[in-house]
Amino acid sequence: MSATRAADAADDFRGPLDIARAATVVLDGRDTVVGWSPAATELLGFGAHEAVGRPLSAFLSPLPAEGPLPAASDRPAGAEPPGASGPSVPSARPGPGPPSGGNEIRLARHRDGHELLVATTVCPLAGGTGGTGGDGGDGGLRADSPGRVLVAAELGALRQWESRLALLQGLATQSPVGLAIYDTDLRLTWSNTAYEREIGKPLAEYRGMRADELYSGGTFVTPGYPKTLDAVMHHVIDTGEPILDLHFQGIPPSDPGTEHLWSCSYYRLQDANGHVFGVCEDAFDISDRQRAQQRLALLVEVGRRIGTVLDVVTTAEEIAEVTVPEFAAAVRVDIARVTVMSGELPATGSSAAMDLLRVGEHSVDPAAADAAEPLYPGAPGSPADRYPPVTYPPGSPQDRSLASGGLVLDDNVLVVPLRVGGSVLGLVTFVRSPRPEVSDRPLSRGPANTFDNGEVALADELAARAAVCIDNARRFTRERSASLALQRQLLPHHVPPQSAVEIAYRYLPSDDVTGVGGDWFDVIPLSGTRVGLVVGDVVGHGLQAAATMGRLRTSVRAFAQLDMAPDELLTRLDDLVGQPLDERPGTRDGAASDAYDELTTGATCLYAVYDPVSRRCVMARAGHLPPAVVHPDGRVTFPDLPAGPPLGLGGLPFESMEIELPVGSLLALFTDGLVEARDHDIDQGLDALGRVLGDPAASLEELCDRAVSELVPDATTADDTALLLARTRQLDEGQVAEWELPAEAVAVGRARELATRQLGVWGLEELSFATELVVSELVTNAVRYGGGPLRLRLIRDRTLLCEVADTGHTSPHLRHSAEDDEGGRGLFIVAQLVQRWGTRYTPAGKTIWTEQAFPPVEFG
Repeated sequence: MSATRAADAADDFRGPLDIARAATVVLDGRDTVVGWSPAATELLGFGAHEAVGRPLSAFLSPLPAEGPLPAASDRPAGAEPPGASGPSVPSARPGPGPPSGGNEIRLARHRDGHELLVATTVCPLAGGTGGTGGDGGDGGLRADSPGRVLVAAELGALRQWESRLALLQGLATQSPVGLAIYDTDLRLTWSNTAYEREIGKPLAEYRGMRADELYSGGTFVTPGYPKTLDAVMHHVIDTGEPILDLHFQGIPPSDPGTEHLWSCSYYRLQDANGHVFGVCEDAFDISDRQRAQQRLALLVEVGRRIGTVLDVVTTAEEIAEVTVPEFAAAVRVDIARVTVMSGELPATGSSAAMDLLRVGEHSVDPAAADAAEPLYPGAPGSPADRYPPVTYPPGSPQDRSLASGGLVLDDNVLVVPLRVGGSVLGLVTFVRSPRPEVSDRPLSRGPANTFDNGEVALADELAARAAVCIDNARRFTRERSASLALQRQLLPHHVPPQSAVEIAYRYLPSDDVTGVGGDWFDVIPLSGTRVGLVVGDVVGHGLQAAATMGRLRTSVRAFAQLDMAPDELLTRLDDLVGQPLDERPGTRDGAASDAYDELTTGATCLYAVYDPVSRRCVMARAGHLPPAVVHPDGRVTFPDLPAGPPLGLGGLPFESMEIELPVGSLLALFTDGLVEARDHDIDQGLDALGRVLGDPAASLEELCDRAVSELVPDATTADDTALLLARTRQLDEGQVAEWELPAEAVAVGRARELATRQLGVWGLEELSFATELVVSELVTNAVRYGGGPLRLRLIRDRTLLCEVADTGHTSPHLRHSAEDDEGGRGLFIVAQLVQRWGTRYTPAGKTIWTEQAFPPVEFG
């Protein structure tokens, strides 16, 4: 400590009226100055040679009854603030009588003429009268004999020193901060009232005890500092460096069952000469603040960890895990059965009889937690074995909570309902077990064995947040269930056998987080034993995506039945998707139309038509991935199919490509969910798909399984997946008969003759009469309205197909003829004789086709 700081510290220890530092005047019996200290010179400006012999009244006088007084500065003499100028502000007049402490306030006159307020006190000398002077009588002293000592100091300095004393007194008796002084042996020598309350005893009973004896089980929890009180105090005494805001955790003697946390600071104590005589400890109990911070941290953790996935069961399990052991020793979450199984709200009006399932449970000590409340699990073997049903006896906390719809606190059990609107989704039961006894003293780690008001409010907030997450998961579960049901209804349930191709397929919905998507596929039988293969992908997920997928699939099937070419079909589909807003499905306000627009615009589609007679495949795509073609030797290619724009964008035409496929070729149509994932791009997925499909000896079902297991190993992806495999076939030459005829009237008879002869070869004589009528009508129409040459083709497949092609582009129409009409009945008669008929346009003209069922004897 420097000399200046030592002098300042000495002054702090002595008051302004201390004779060692105050202005001291020695007076005789007549109040004449006989002694004058240097401090008096400093205060009033008069030297000793000027003051001695003069009366005291020349320097000090009583306060005037009226008029302003000079300022009473709180600063020491000569300590004028920087920049201060101008006259001093007059001081408030002191009240009547002397100030506290027996001091008298007087008005002093400085040598330079200004006045100041001073506080004075008088001390009589031994043998002196202590009065103001005698009258020369026998009872008085001689005039030149010392009578008393007067001590004076500026009033402001005295008031400042008195305020410091008041502060120290307040710290000792009124401050909530515990203060204690330990000597260099770390034995307590003094403490204030707050410290006494923590100890629970008066100071006299624990003075002289060591800190570690008072808090034997405590420890510092602030990282980077010693753990014990002894070590921290020795460090402060040895180094002189104060240590501030250390967190000390322990059990106070006044509250032996509860663990507290204090914020402690330590600094070394020394006298004016720098001699170290101990260490001061100030400690403030921050247990309430810590609990509030812990509750806030728990709420933050709940917000971070609950509701990470849209699943009711997972959310319930997260509630139990995040609150144990920080908030409770055991937590049980019971949810209504309808909410868990189908995502529906429980029925209102009968909450007490709610059918609950135990979907989440977590505890520190399962055995102790089970004994904490009477729960009766449902009978084993029930449908929900994974989530056992639970019932509660009448009068139990859970039963009362269900009946009232509010939280129930019963000793160490707190039951909070999961409320959403006017419905109760379930219950959360928090259980705290009594602390075990160790060495005749209860453990205080962790939460208390009951719930206070703040913790009840916290539990209610936790349950409210959990209820919102569970309700979100419930809504998602309900929508996903509806979407899956709709999707299952809209996707093909069974693909009938096709003569053109052998079919196998797989469909995998997306994971629970993403929701049901809009991937779809279809196999469409077409005229002439051809088959249409289609896959598509709708943007988005959920119920709207599934419904949009159904609309697109229905539209594609309808267009395909009109025997449209792939590029024309996609053009019509694009026009349908991009139709004007006021023509789209939905309400006039545009809300439903906007949702439809978002989902349909950008949808992709791939459509291929394979003809088993010519082995030609025509395909076109709208923003979709091209198909994979696996040749009979195992070679895999991806045709360079022109990539048209996604549906609904418009502006660009669609182009088709025609390729010839050898018998036994494999055509693979798929969506991007099969080949694209977060950990690899599409090219890697396409290469992997090619390796899987390049095994010509494997069956289609086996190839589907391999592709799914290789490319979707977890059976769930962020996007749903569709895979359609088709292995091509060719009709036998004996199943097809084709002739070319001139566009002349004689061709009608020739056509009947050729058809009848071929039916005899095939053993279908029973169909001769009907076939002759069909051929006659179709050829007659071609000769009359079309152009030559004509082509007649019969195909014996699962039905008998009859086709007549010409170069005209006018399609016949079925109509009812009036009684006086001479014609128009031929096509009507044909329609009654066949199962189906239609028109197929080609670049060279059109083809009118019919289908006839075989006679029953064929299946006998």
